[in-house]
Amino acid sequence: MASDQENSQDANAPDDTSEKEITRGITIMKSIIRDRDKAVTYNVNWNADNQLIGSNAAKLASYIGTLVQEEWVAFVAQRRDENFKKVSATNRERASNPTYAYKKGRLGYARLEEKILDETKSDATSLPPHVLWKEARVGKDGTVRDDVQHIYDECETLSQSISTAEDQENRSVLSRALNVPEYPGRVRGKGHGCTPTSLYKNPRRRNPSNQEVMETLQALQAQVLQLQKDNERYRCMEKCSSQLKETSEKASINCQNKFPEGISSCQLYLSSPTYRLVGKGKVHNTSGDLLHHRPLPDGHLKVSVDVVLDKDALLPIPDIVSETTLLRDAIGSFVAWPLDLIFIDDETPTKPASKDKGILRHNESVASQKEVFAQGSQQLSQKIGSRQKNKRDLPVTSLPKKGAFVPRYQISLETLVDSSDMATAGAIRLLDMEEDIFGYSCTETIGKEDLEHIFRHQELGVGVIHTYIRFLYDNFMRGNDQLSNRFRFVSSSLVNKALICREPDSCREYLVKRFMASSTNNLYLCPYNSGCHWLLLAIDPLKEVVYFLNSIDGEWTNYPDMKQLVDTSIKVFRSQRQARVPRTKSSNITWIKVQCPLQRNGIDYGYFVMRFMREIINMNQIEIPITYFDEYKCAHYTRLQLEQIKEELCQYFIKKRLISI
Repeated sequence: MASDQENSQDANAPDDTSEKEITRGITIMKSIIRDRDKAVTYNVNWNADNQLIGSNAAKLASYIGTLVQEEWVAFVAQRRDENFKKVSATNRERASNPTYAYKKGRLGYARLEEKILDETKSDATSLPPHVLWKEARVGKDGTVRDDVQHIYDECETLSQSISTAEDQENRSVLSRALNVPEYPGRVRGKGHGCTPTSLYKNPRRRNPSNQEVMETLQALQAQVLQLQKDNERYRCMEKCSSQLKETSEKASINCQNKFPEGISSCQLYLSSPTYRLVGKGKVHNTSGDLLHHRPLPDGHLKVSVDVVLDKDALLPIPDIVSETTLLRDAIGSFVAWPLDLIFIDDETPTKPASKDKGILRHNESVASQKEVFAQGSQQLSQKIGSRQKNKRDLPVTSLPKKGAFVPRYQISLETLVDSSDMATAGAIRLLDMEEDIFGYSCTETIGKEDLEHIFRHQELGVGVIHTYIRFLYDNFMRGNDQLSNRFRFVSSSLVNKALICREPDSCREYLVKRFMASSTNNLYLCPYNSGCHWLLLAIDPLKEVVYFLNSIDGEWTNYPDMKQLVDTSIKVFRSQRQARVPRTKSSNITWIKVQCPLQRNGIDYGYFVMRFMREIINMNQIEIPITYFDEYKCAHYTRLQLEQIKEELCQYFIKKRLISI
C-alpha cells in the first residue's frame, strides 16, 4: 500500500523535468574577514602590464566581490534580463567549441606569465603575447597541438619583419597570424587588465577628441582665410587688368601714346623707398599683349628685364605663380612695370622691315663689308680726337702709343651707330638663330642699349651672349662636322634662374629634348644667368658629367635650383635613352668645379663666359681638365683678353652689315 501510494504520489507530481536554476550567493571570504580582525595583511603584486599577480592575487579577486554587495544585486538583475540571456546564449554557443582551446582554468594569462618567468628564472619582466597564447594551450601532459604550434611559428616569423610601432599602430602579430580582427581596450594573448596603453605605453590610434577636432578645424579655417586673401589679391589684379583690343581699329589701353608702338629699349625706375634707376630692358608696347596668359594690369606695360642695377630691388608686381619678388630673379623673363616708371626717348623706334641672312633692319645699307669698315676707319682719328676732348665718354685720354692695342672694330662700330638710325633710343635689330644652334628657330633682339654695354664695358644681357654664340657657330662650327657634332649650345632664354622658378617643367623638357637629339658624345655649353651674374655649365649627358665654370669662385651648391634641374634632366635623359639603347649600368652624376680664370670686379661675368666657350671649342676636347687647359691657364684674364672678345663681337656686327649709315 505504501509502495502504491508513493507511486501514486509520483504519478500525480507535476510533469516538469527541467533543471532548476542553480543560484550562487555572495562570496563572504570568512578567512579574510577573520584575518582582518586580527590585523593580518596580505601583500599583492602587479606585473609590468598592470595585471594582478602573486600568491594572493586570487584571494583579492574574490574578496573584491564582498565590497560591492549593492552592485551585486544590480549585476544579478541584469544577468536575468531576457535580452542579456539571448546574448549570453549566443556567446556560450560560440565559445563551446573553440578552435584553439584555453587549458589553464582560473590561472589566467598574468599568473601563467609569472609562473613561466619563475620557473625559467628569467630576468625579463614580461613575455610576448604569442608566447603566452601558446603556453595557455598546452595540455597537462605537456603536448602542443600541431595547429597551435603552426600559429606560434608564424608569429615568430612575423615578429622578425614587423616593428613594435607597426605592431602597435595596426593589428598585432598574434592577430595577424590568427587572421582575426583586433578589438579596442584589450591585447590578445595577455588576458584581463592589459590594455594597449599599458602594453605600448601609449594608446593605439583612436578617434580624435572634440578638442583635437576643434584645433584641426581652427587650423583649416586659418588656411582657408589665407587662401581667401590670396584669391582676393588675385581678383584685385584681375579687376585692374586693362581691356583688350576688340577690333583692329580700337587700340588697347596698354598701347600708350607716350610710348612708341613695338619694342623699345628702356630704363626701369622705382619710386620706393627712393626714386632710382634699378634696371634696363625692353618695353613691349603691343595692342592686346598678355603677360603669362593674363591681361596686363591697368597702367602697366610688359617689360623684358636684361640688366639689373639694384640687386635688392623688388618687382612692382610680384609674380604669384613663380613666387618671384626680386628684380634680379626676373632677368630674361617678362614682368609688368608701371607706365610712369618706364623711360625712353620720344622718338619713334626703328621697326624691323627687311631681312638679310639673319639680320632684320630698317633701310638696309648696300655698302659692302669693306666699305663699311673703311668708312669707320676714316673717322677713327677724328673719333679718338673728339674723345680726348670729352673724357666722359670712354677712358681714352690720348692717342694710343705705337704698338698698343687699338679697339678698331669697336670704334668703327660705335661711329656707325652714332651716324645711323641705331643712334635713336629704342632702335632694334633681330638676329636669326638657326635651329642647329639651340635646337629650335628663334630671333634675338639687339638694341642700342646692348651695343652701349659693349662700348662702355658694362654688364651684358642675354642678347649679347646669344649673338656671340651665333658668332662661334658661324666662324668655328658651320661646315666643320667634327666641331658641330661635338659641341652644342643651350639657350639662356629657356634655362635661367627666373624660368626655373616659374616653369621648371618646361626647362627640364627643353634640356631633355636637347640631350636626346645627340647620337654621339656631345658637350653642351650652357651660359646660365643666376639672377646676379653669368656662369658656364659644360654638360656631357652621356657620361653624366657637368663641368662648372664660375669666374667668382663660387660652388655649385650655391645654386640648388640649377643643380636640381640639370640632375633631373640627365636622369630623365638616362631613362629615355636606356629605353632605346640599353646600357650595362647607370653611373652617378658627377659635378666638377673647374679651376678657371677668376674676375676681379663685379662686371666681367658675361665676358668671361664668352671667352670660356671660345677656348673650349678651340681646344676641341669633350673633357675639361679640372685645372683648366694649359694653353689658357691663368689666374685672371687681362683686359686685353676681354677686349679681344669684344672686338670679335663688333667685327661680327659689321660683317653682318647690321648698321647702315
